[in-house]
Amino acid sequence: MQKQNATPTSEIPTRDQVPEEHRWDLSALCSTEDAWESDFERFRGMIPGIARFAGTLGTSVDALSAALNYASELEQLAERLGSYASLRMSEDAGDSNRQRRWARFLQAATEAEALGSYQNPEIQAIDDETMERFLADERLAEYRIMLRKIRRFKPHVLSAAEERLLAMQEEANQTARRTFGALTDVDMEFGTIPTPEGERTITQSTFSSLMLHQDRNVRRRAWEQFMAGYDTHKNTLASLYAGSVQLDVYTAKVRNYPSARAAALFPDAVPESVYDNLVAAVRGSLPTLHRYYDLRRRALGLDEFRLYDTRVPLVADVPVRHSYEEAVELVTDAVSPLGDEYRTTLRNGLVGGWVDRYENKGKRSGAFSAGSYAGDPYILMNYKDDVLRDVFTLAHEAGHSMHSWYSVRSNPFPHYHYTIFEAEVASTFNEQLLFEKMMRETADPRMRAYLVNKQVDDILATLIRQTMFAEFEQRAHAMVESGEPLTVDSVRSTYRSLLVDYFGPGTTIDEAADLEGLRIPHFYRAFYVYKYATGISAAITLARRVLAGGTAERDAYFGFLRSGGSRFPIESLKTAGVDMTRPEPVQEALAEFERLVAELEQLLLQGS
Repeated sequence: MQKQNATPTSEIPTRDQVPEEHRWDLSALCSTEDAWESDFERFRGMIPGIARFAGTLGTSVDALSAALNYASELEQLAERLGSYASLRMSEDAGDSNRQRRWARFLQAATEAEALGSYQNPEIQAIDDETMERFLADERLAEYRIMLRKIRRFKPHVLSAAEERLLAMQEEANQTARRTFGALTDVDMEFGTIPTPEGERTITQSTFSSLMLHQDRNVRRRAWEQFMAGYDTHKNTLASLYAGSVQLDVYTAKVRNYPSARAAALFPDAVPESVYDNLVAAVRGSLPTLHRYYDLRRRALGLDEFRLYDTRVPLVADVPVRHSYEEAVELVTDAVSPLGDEYRTTLRNGLVGGWVDRYENKGKRSGAFSAGSYAGDPYILMNYKDDVLRDVFTLAHEAGHSMHSWYSVRSNPFPHYHYTIFEAEVASTFNEQLLFEKMMRETADPRMRAYLVNKQVDDILATLIRQTMFAEFEQRAHAMVESGEPLTVDSVRSTYRSLLVDYFGPGTTIDEAADLEGLRIPHFYRAFYVYKYATGISAAITLARRVLAGGTAERDAYFGFLRSGGSRFPIESLKTAGVDMTRPEPVQEALAEFERLVAELEQLLLQGS
């Protein structure tokens, strides 16, 4: 097999310099840019037509079916056009043609959404007896699940006039989140620091890499300057966060939810006990976490352990190189327990047109998977062949893409979308399979220590740290719900108490450490982060189940992948063999964390 070399890191190419074989193939969405323009004009021409069904949805099956069919055709066209425009934008965000295309699509899609905003209220206004009669009609067969989900919200929908007022304030509701982003991403400056590699500017993106630096002085100076930036703006940041929480609480009250958390969990039908079980299980495992931090302190040769020592790898990157094609072989071999169809489909996609492989100027950073009903489940990478973590990133995004592949082929358009609660399961599941494969095939103690250290840190970051964030969100919202104001002091003291609990007596919590409670972007999307913790817990449990099991366990997992949006996430995961309403899946993941910490300790002792 001929190898395609990664783009040399010394010179980042422009988009037009990227070889065709390194790009994704978006022709499944639109064959050419001219074809996109033609379809976009058709989309714009269809938009006014959605309004003609207003006021008719409850009159007959014919009327409801006609409206839903028209809306579905419009939404499928919008998804295809939007996916193409968004993916093209991610290739080179600085290109003005891509910017204009994306802006034009957003404007048209917003218009379509506004004209179709009558649909859900009309569906919810249909009386139960009439709706049951409608649902029995085969013309609505592919919409039954969607309609039942819409009608779940009936107790939380207000009058038409009140709904219009709430809709009118939606733009203003984004003020806190947008201002936070503008302040932290654009206006705030953190200066530069000297490093052995030269002067480095501290930004939101470089801060994370600086926390991985082997030189402790670099980490310390970066951490102190970064936190000093937040200290300068702490009053503004606290005010923005308080406003965001107050909006969550207000919206929940207006819509007749018992709390902001209940409102956030309602769309996915997740019992609040799932949230509470997660927190309780993680709190029960904190002694293991404290033991790991003490292991870190000893491995780094430190007398005093601080927050900027928590992420630096205990084993520096092992000198390995995997070309992109070799990474594909590693990943597809790792998923062999899922059978030939999964493995072959994934391999063909990864070496075919699913993946945009390497960095180019203007390309979006990081990685993502973007599935759609009409196109392939595309993956954006910025792959580097000397970064082992990129192989795991490819496995992760491939898990998302195969989840989308099965979901599209198993469900009609109205309910093929799976939830975020489910999404992180399929992606992290593949990472678990890759980890197990590499551990089985690796005898080198240094490589094993590197892999175990990575796995421990991943579980810590995704399960334990996100649960700490989830605890903070719950406390902050409860304070506002009880009439207690959120101030700089109350935010910091609440967050500091969690830092003390989670990092334990062996970690020195610096005075500025609690400013972290003001810098987490996800806090402006309330009660979201707990899904990362439940996702990795389910993934670890299911991976162990599939690897230790047989055909029945594998088939159960495929039942989950195929379910799409046909079930609520708790039910779809039950079909796979994991019950997230019980504490056992989180406890099993935490038991794996404890086992890995013990293994890492032994490997580090051997290495020393």
